Amino acid sequence: MRTISEIAGEIESTWTNVNYAARPYLDAMHSLGNVRDYFGSDSADSVILYFLSNARAYRGDDAKRIKAELKAMIK
Repeated sequence: MRTISEIAGEIESTWTNVNYAARPYLDAMHSLGNVRDYFGSDSADSVILYFLSNARAYRGDDAKRIKAELKAMIK
């Protein structure tokens, strides 16, 4: 299983125009290793959930695969 920061790096390389609402959560994901980590007072799983809810504009095959991977992490 990849780290959250590795996934965030792939999102950066595949989503050229990151939505302004998703940007803060994607930035936070760069400093997270796994779902037990925290970014400030926010748990990693809440950061991921907020990212997913604001990443509706992130589409395509890469997006589907990456979003599924993130969802599997927080189950």
